[in-house]
Amino acid sequence: MKVATSIIAAGMALALAGTVIGAVSPEEAKKLGTTLTPIGAEKAGNKDGSIPEYTGAPAAATQKKGKISHKDPFADEKPIFSITSKNVTQYSDKLTEGAKALLKKYPTYRVDVYKTHRTTALPKWVNDATIKNVGKASTVNDGLAIKNAHAFYPFPIPKTGSEAMWNHLLVYSPNEIHKAEAYTVDANGRSVLTADYTVTLEFPYWDTSKSNVDYFFQVSQKYKGPARRSGEALMLMEPINSSENQRKAWQYLPGQRRVKLAPDVSHDAPEPATSGATTFDDNMLFSGSMERFNWKLVGKKEMYVPYNNYKMAYHSTPEELFKKGHLNPDFVRWELHRVWVVEATLKPGKRHIYHKRIFYLDEDCWNASASDQYDARGQLYRVGFSYMTPILEYPSQNNQPLGHYDLITGQYNLNGYSPKGSTEIYGKLPEREWSPDALSGSGVR
Repeated sequence: MKVATSIIAAGMALALAGTVIGAVSPEEAKKLGTTLTPIGAEKAGNKDGSIPEYTGAPAAATQKKGKISHKDPFADEKPIFSITSKNVTQYSDKLTEGAKALLKKYPTYRVDVYKTHRTTALPKWVNDATIKNVGKASTVNDGLAIKNAHAFYPFPIPKTGSEAMWNHLLVYSPNEIHKAEAYTVDANGRSVLTADYTVTLEFPYWDTSKSNVDYFFQVSQKYKGPARRSGEALMLMEPINSSENQRKAWQYLPGQRRVKLAPDVSHDAPEPATSGATTFDDNMLFSGSMERFNWKLVGKKEMYVPYNNYKMAYHSTPEELFKKGHLNPDFVRWELHRVWVVEATLKPGKRHIYHKRIFYLDEDCWNASASDQYDARGQLYRVGFSYMTPILEYPSQNNQPLGHYDLITGQYNLNGYSPKGSTEIYGKLPEREWSPDALSGSGVR
């Protein structure tokens, strides 16, 4: 089966004096909620129906708090077809460069393509606020910050790469607590647990009780394993304007018995949860400040990406999932979706282990589905995928687990893996819980 490639040219805008020019026109704004979803995806399916019309999540979303079931609504479905090294040419126009590289490198790698389900849904108030405020937000400081934006998707009709990436950074999610694990698998197929932790996530940007915020996202991670990391804790807060407020980060190490500032927890600093197999800004496939790259909105394209991966994320075991070279293809579900393609190139004079990065942002939720990362030689270096699982009980998209393949060393990793399926939605923690003192009190002394 071969579907014609559809690339929709994206309007590009120039930056002048740090502020983006190219506001959404009234005609464009009227499309939201009609031909476009409230956050900017095309409602219509594609020509041959392989991408269906957007109709919302498959189940009623009424839960406000409590534990999430993580049931697989598509457990009975079988792949429509599979892509292997033998037929990759037939589908190459719909595969990321990373996926093609893995098919070439590993004869056992396989892309099992299933029926597409556009399962992303959002609370009505998020949709209504985004339509109401379309065109109000703008980027400043060459796209490094935004203004006039709070509790709505700022750029449902993006004009620049930085606008599209802000939608990704600000993707809607309820406040939640979940248990997760991280594994690294070496070139010989030996898997090692690199982190066993509880993560608490809050999103002040989406707090309607506030009129604006300086920090849009905050996370606290408390480690109980492996033994060498038991008792460690990390807390960080992401600023809405990185030129005025730096990322706040604190770390608690039991051996030192104190909380210390961690200013290097950013950009290409090694991520401890993956034992340095990824960078800090590899989280969410991209997180943190955009200051080291130039961002270009390439356009929109139909691509095969991981999607609705309940089986892999919550109904597998490490022994089943982690194989030599790559994840077990029997547990990874791929679907055809439209994605925004954003290209990031390293700015002159800036330092990063990646010199070019390509991100594929799902049009229905703005989460990054995949990424291709290149080194200074222009060689494809690391390949990232987000194995997204929509939270149907509380309408939102979950972009974890996620993982990266290192094409040079042959190792790969998976972070945010929750085979025991422990996720709980809550309101919000008291402010005192987001202080360095609270972090020290949680550690093992």
